[in-house]
Amino acid sequence: MNGSAPIIADAPEMMRTQGWADYALLDSGDGRKLERYGPYRVVRPEPQCLWRPALPASVWDEADAVFDPEGDEDAGRWRFKTPPPESFPLSWGPARFNGRFTAFRHLAFFPEQAANWAWLEARVRAADQPRVLNLFGYTGVASLAMAAAGAAVTHVDASKKAVAWARENAALSGLGDRPVRWIVEDARKYVHREARRGSLYEGIILDPPKYGRGPDGEVWRLFEDLPELARTCGRLLSENASFLILNAYAERISGPALAGLLAEALAGRGGTISWGELSLAQEDGRREVGMSFYARWAA
Repeated sequence: MNGSAPIIADAPEMMRTQGWADYALLDSGDGRKLERYGPYRVVRPEPQCLWRPALPASVWDEADAVFDPEGDEDAGRWRFKTPPPESFPLSWGPARFNGRFTAFRHLAFFPEQAANWAWLEARVRAADQPRVLNLFGYTGVASLAMAAAGAAVTHVDASKKAVAWARENAALSGLGDRPVRWIVEDARKYVHREARRGSLYEGIILDPPKYGRGPDGEVWRLFEDLPELARTCGRLLSENASFLILNAYAERISGPALAGLLAEALAGRGGTISWGELSLAQEDGRREVGMSFYARWAA
């Protein structure tokens, strides 16, 4: 630590995820997204898509799967043209993983995070076998990308099922022998225990939900619980730490709010904090859909 405060960027950045072989945002509009996941064309709700679709209705009608929302943002059910398999293989860079049509409109990963995966991969490759903590790691694509780049990863998620999927994805990627620790635990409990132990990391990823429950019924609320968690994570960074990235999906959050929180949590570490929005770029280049806000500290 050099004793100076991190410098917060004056202006936001847009981190754009472009499509790749196994994913594309094909079109958007009328409160929905038309996406391609591997061999499947999928329609999912996205209320912020206030414009009209560019592609004709006949193209949308050919979708293999449509998620019909029911009440809550993530609640609803899928309609399929033909019953899909339980899972199907996908990839991004060195990571191989299974897509699944989950009950919460997601397909077992978040494609917009690919822009973050690329940034994290580059940070890991520039370091010397860094120790990285991935909190709220879900099905593990970020963990696998960093493990393939040379990191020793500690992957933490409160969902036993999600961690099992992540381990399955590691085997699928041929990364089962890499130094990855798979932890099923409440993120707050884990980081407090790590702080008491004096454990240190060169990088941390924080990608919390708006609301969640831990394996023992612990309740997570983003606005109430994130500040303390971020401050504790600041204590877990080693003197040679090179990054901490914070991502949040919430309507009432913002990039400046996340940047301000990181600046407080990392006071005295120097470095810079960039902030902004994570978006999906449409395949035709005409539009993009903002998906989450982020702030990231780099030494």
